[in-house]
Parts: sequence; structure tokens; C-alpha cells
Amino acid sequence: MFRRLKEYQFLLEELTKRDFRQKYKRTVLGVFWSVLSPLLTLFVMQLVFGNFFGQDMPHYTTYLFAGNLIFSYFRESTTLGMAALMGNADIFSKINIPKYMFVLSSNISSLINFLVTLVVFFLFAAFDGVVFSWRFLILIYPTLCLLVFNIGVGLILSAMFVFFRDTQYLYSVFTLLLMYVSAIFYQVTSFPIEIQRVFLLNPVYVYIKYFRLVVIENSIPSLAFNLLPLFWAIAAILIGGLIYKKNNQRFMYYV
Repeated sequence: MFRRLKEYQFLLEELTKRDFRQKYKRTVLGVFWSVLSPLLTLFVMQLVFGNFFGQDMPHYTTYLFAGNLIFSYFRESTTLGMAALMGNADIFSKINIPKYMFVLSSNISSLINFLVTLVVFFLFAAFDGVVFSWRFLILIYPTLCLLVFNIGVGLILSAMFVFFRDTQYLYSVFTLLLMYVSAIFYQVTSFPIEIQRVFLLNPVYVYIKYFRLVVIENSIPSLAFNLLPLFWAIAAILIGGLIYKKNNQRFMYYV
């Protein structure tokens, strides 16, 4: 696969540039929306949930921002990935190129937005009194795992969308439900220990919790917890890769 990526590196770069430009086409603020959008969401969530869940929680703004940051990145990259095949059918139906390139390009575009917003997140954390340390470097690990996980989910969704157009509507409902079970604005410590373990079955929550442990609690997660982001990333990319390999030729008959 890495050999194929090297072979089609120029194509991947051009697709990424195109996806990035199209996202902000004909907008006044352009790329600044990648920062402004999560900030507006943070403001609304702080206004709505701050008085209910944040009164006795230190660094609640950072806690809320971390959850919203990770969830927004997941939702954006997977939603764009879902439409990657159908949106580029006119290209791969005429030219024989790896179809997963379109999912990769949309994910790289989302990753750029995420990294820009991550800088703003660190600034907010500093204003919120969070103590910075060398442990923040370990955030590279869950970020890479999340990138692979998002690509895997994007592969799965894009294949489903080709065969079942209802996928886009069902996924919007699913992400709404996922937002409420990812502990973005509340703490899971208020639940019994058995329920807290159930939350670990939600990969998005795992990535959110990892960021919070490092940034807010200034601690390195245990070895067992470190394996969870990797597990979800490998599982998603393997499933997505197998689906693409099995249906590579069938895609042509449904687009």
C-alpha cells in the first residue's frame, strides 16, 4: 500500500488541495471557519451545559473543548469520507486509480483543519490555567491512531453509501446519538464503574479521554488504555480495507 501511495503521491496532493479549496469556496472567512466553527460550538455548549456540569469541575472549558475538538474532527472526516467515492465517480470511472485515494485526500484535508484548531485548543488551555509539560508530546500517538481510525470508518461508510444511499441520513442520526454518549459535556465518573467500562466500547470516547488525561490531568495513560486507541484504529482500517478489496469492481456498477 505504501508503494502505491508513493506512486500516486502527486494525485493525492492535488486531491487534498482540491478538497480543501472546495470546502471554503465562496466563503468570506475561508479557512478561518475551521477555527471559528468549533469556537462557536464551544461557546454554545459552555452556555448551555456550563451551569449544569461545570460548576464543580476544574478546567471545564478545556474539558469541553477537548471533547468537542475530537468529536468534530471525527464527524467531519468520516462524513467527507462517506461521500468521497460518489463525489468522484466521474474520475475513477474513466481513469484506473486506487479508489481509496479519495477517502485519504478527504481525511488529510480534515486533519489539516484539526491541527489548526488544535493550536487554538492549546491557547485556550493555557488561558484556562492548564500546566503544560513534555507529556503533551504523547498526543501525537492518539492523533495518528484517530487519523487511521477515521480513514477506516470513511472507507466503510463510502462503500455503504455507494450501495445504500440512505446511509447519509442514517449516519447523521447516528452521529447525533454518538455525541451524547461520548461524554463531551459531562463526566462519566458519576456513573457506576460497570457503566464507565461500557463507555470504553465507544472509540470516540476513548480518543477524547486520552486527550483529557494528558492535557487536564497531566498524566500518561496506562499501558492497557494505550492499547485501546491502537485497537480501534487497526480494527477500522482492516474492516474498511477488506470491504474495499472485496467490492473494488462492484463499485463501478453502482456509481
